[in-house]
Formats: sequence, C-alpha cells, structure tokens
Amino acid sequence: MSRNRPLVIVTRKLPDVIETRMKELFDARLNMDDQPMSRAELVDAVQTAQVLVPTVTDRVDASVIAQAGSQLTLIANYGNGVDHIDVEAAHARGITVTNTPGVLTEDTADMCMALILAVSRRLVEGEGLARSGEWTGWTPTAMLGHRIWGKRIGIVGMGRIGTALARRARGFGLAVHYHNRHHVHPSLEQELEATYWDSLDQMLARMDVISINCPHTPATYHLLSARRLKLLQRHAIIVNTSRGEVIDEAALTRMLRAGEIAGAGLDVFEHEPAINPRLRELKNVVLLPHMGSATIEGRVDMGEKVIINIKAFVDGHRPPDRVLPPMV
Repeated sequence: MSRNRPLVIVTRKLPDVIETRMKELFDARLNMDDQPMSRAELVDAVQTAQVLVPTVTDRVDASVIAQAGSQLTLIANYGNGVDHIDVEAAHARGITVTNTPGVLTEDTADMCMALILAVSRRLVEGEGLARSGEWTGWTPTAMLGHRIWGKRIGIVGMGRIGTALARRARGFGLAVHYHNRHHVHPSLEQELEATYWDSLDQMLARMDVISINCPHTPATYHLLSARRLKLLQRHAIIVNTSRGEVIDEAALTRMLRAGEIAGAGLDVFEHEPAINPRLRELKNVVLLPHMGSATIEGRVDMGEKVIINIKAFVDGHRPPDRVLPPMV
C-alpha cells in the first residue's frame, strides 16, 4: 500500500466536507451519483481498492471478500453496525475492519425518544388530520393518546444508545428497566435508577414501552420472536431504531393489525428498503426511512472517524476503532 495516498473507494455519497478531506489525503474514488453499488461493482471495488469504505447498504459477505485482491487490507466502515460485513472472513484474509462507534449515540437516542412520543401521542395521525382540511375543531375525546409519565420502559440492549435513551426516558418520567448480557456498572444503574432483568421474557411481559437497542448478530436475529411478542401487554408499544432483523416483522405486523399490541415506531425494517405493505396500512405505526442517526453533525463525525481510522492504519498504527470477530 502506498503509505501516502492509498486508493480508497467510497461506496456512497458522503458529506461534502468529508469527501473534500478524503481527496486531499487519499487517492479517493467517490460515488458522486449516490447510487448503491451492484454486487458486481462491489466485487470490482474489492479487487481494486486498498481501502474500501462501505455503508450499511453494501453486503460485504464472505463471497465478496473471497474475491478481494491482495491489495485490499482495510475495510473502513462508514457506520457503527457491521452486520453487513463478514468480519470473520475479513479477519481470516488479513483484512482489518473498522467502524465509527460513539458518534451516533445521542442522535439515535433522540430518535428513540421521538418515536416513543410519536406513537404514544399519535403525532403522525394528528399531523395528517391538520393537513387534510377535514379537522373540525377541538373536542374532549378527539385524538386521545396515552401519557408516558409514570410508565415503564424496557430497553433491550444497554450499550451506548440504550444508556443515552435511559437518561432521556428518566427525564420524561419513565421508570427504566433493561435486559442486557450483563449488568451495567452499579454506579450507572444507580444513576438511572434502572432495574436489570436477567429474563427477557419476564421483562417484556411487564413493560409499557419496549425499545430495541441491541445490535443485529446471529444471536439477536428474531430475538423478539412471535412467541416473545405475544408476551407483551395489549397496551404496550414497541420502538426499533437498531436493526429490523431483531424483530420477527411478519409476526409484529399480524399482532398490530389484530390489536394485540397497541402501536409501534419503526425506523428499521427486516427487508429494507422494502417495507411490508400491510405495515404501511396501519395507523398505529409510525414508519421512518432509517433516519435515526441522520443529522449533519453525526454524518460529518462518522466521516471524520473513517478518516482517522484510515490515516492510523496507513501510518502503521492500530486504528482506534478496529472490529474483531467473536472469540478473537
């Protein structure tokens, strides 16, 4: 690899300030029309690039990595989640993988809270009524939602984003409960007045709000299965800003349509960008186009992390945000 100007292929359009900096530092090939790469284009990229900068829309699986040229030594992911990259296959080929943790925490937690409020208070329905020209005025029983103050939120995954959501939830008067692989630090648990549940099943059955904040891994695929969704109380709502694959979307859709769950706020979908048309028909669901981290500040911060990881790697140092496969 040229230690000064490595060939860096970027799969999607990034903020202008980031692309300008990349062109200054690297031999950067940018995606100016912002169209997702086809599989053939992605294979060509790994056969050409010294550094690949993919995003969540790129499926860098084992078969793609198997076709990579020997010159590809770094996959600097633009994003925190790496479930679209076969990290184990990359590691076996001697390819380093990095991500951009931490910079999206507050933005995504904001969106979690926004969805909780939007579903509970029927904000999208109300906004649609106000725009329709059919609103006839205030009445005591119109557009009634539910108060969140005093309710219980169950957070599935108490990492950075789950913790940031817990702080917001406390400010809105929600009692914080969580399920995680391990207890958080006792001082943090005390600060948040959070209750730990070792049993996800037991927590789900007792919460008013459920927020999905765990990553998508083989272990969390359909973590909220049809069986577990049936444990939710009828008045409960569920919010997902993590990955669509964590929830059995077909089962969720059936239960929402049947009124077995009160509502949902979804920023991610199991087969995105495809969205189940039966979900789109429901008034008790708020649907967003994967925009939980979509702030200008967040996107620039992500790009800066990518640049730091590439620079560190090219200069012969361990990049700060290296991702290792499990058990390594």
